[in-house]
Amino acid sequence: MLAPYACLPEQSRGRRYPEKYSTFRSAFQRDRDRIIHSSAFRRLKHKTQVFVEHEGDYYRTRLTHTIEVAQVARTIAGTLGLNTDLAEAVALAHDLGHPPFGHTGEDALHVLMAPYGGFDHNAQALRIVTRLEKHYADFDGLNLTWETLEGIAKHNGPVTGPHAQGSHSVPEGGELPYALADVQRDIDLELSTHASAEAQVAAVADDVAYNHHDLHDGLRSGLFTEDDLMELPVTRPAFEAVDAMYPGLEPMRRRHEALRRVFGVMVEDVIQVAQQRLEAAQPQSVDEIRDMGTTIIRFSKPLYQDLKAVKSFLFKRMYRAPTVVEERRRVTAVVNDLFPLFMSDPALLPAEWREDVAGATDETQLARIVVDYVSGMTDRFALAEHARLCGGAG
Repeated sequence: MLAPYACLPEQSRGRRYPEKYSTFRSAFQRDRDRIIHSSAFRRLKHKTQVFVEHEGDYYRTRLTHTIEVAQVARTIAGTLGLNTDLAEAVALAHDLGHPPFGHTGEDALHVLMAPYGGFDHNAQALRIVTRLEKHYADFDGLNLTWETLEGIAKHNGPVTGPHAQGSHSVPEGGELPYALADVQRDIDLELSTHASAEAQVAAVADDVAYNHHDLHDGLRSGLFTEDDLMELPVTRPAFEAVDAMYPGLEPMRRRHEALRRVFGVMVEDVIQVAQQRLEAAQPQSVDEIRDMGTTIIRFSKPLYQDLKAVKSFLFKRMYRAPTVVEERRRVTAVVNDLFPLFMSDPALLPAEWREDVAGATDETQLARIVVDYVSGMTDRFALAEHARLCGGAG
């Protein structure tokens, strides 16, 4: 039994291109499966989370991160009586638009694309699932349901309007990222409201997953130690609990046991807060969730503050560690070389991309074709192409 505010596939607002119903899968299950089978999803295997993909076999990639987010989203959604298939579909799609080299690549492309409408990985994910995946006979993209597209666009909150806030929001009077504007012209995703509770679950699951695995990857990389984590909220109680229960535990097992407790604290906190807020608000439909003017799925205020301290620690000791900063500099140079190279000589693009270039009528259209190509590259392919075309080591 699903909650009255859950999204029901039989009440979906449908797809842009009508299709026959499946006899054995719901609309949201089909969305999930199409995302998993997409080319963009497969490329996540070789895209950076924090460390460049080739640096070690144990570090998270965009693909392993995405799978972890989907697992957390299923758990939270199922506990709250929400549609687990929709929450999983949004979670699986949320990072499809990331370029090579993670946020470093995104920052570089945003600067390069500033004259042409900017670059935003959320908007690019929508572009991928509505246009760039070209496998089906009847349509471009994956022809996902309105609810899944809404979740991709708004899982971090409203994009426009009085309740918009955060890095993906557009200030009043500002312009939407061109990739999002293109989709919005065809499909009104109601960008000024919040998304469904399922999409909100996917967003908080993203926070849970990266808070957990960035601690794990940072320890494995040697950028900080377990002793450093004893100085932080959330992590200190977790290690103390393990030490009390398993004194003298082998270091790797101690680390795992402590961090799984951190993981559990975050998930349990989200569920408890959501149950309390839902009980107080008593929403009777998904539209009431959308119109609340605030997120219903979130961390408690005390845990949110504790996690801010953890994130501040990770920013200083991991994301801005000298070795990571040097790698950021190197891969930024790769993107900064490749984009203008393809802009100045589109003949260097693969044949199927040159067909699109032939239809470009101005520099802006060309830039948007080039950024589609470059942003779709994996880390290893970008480095290889840079070495081949620019003569450097990449």
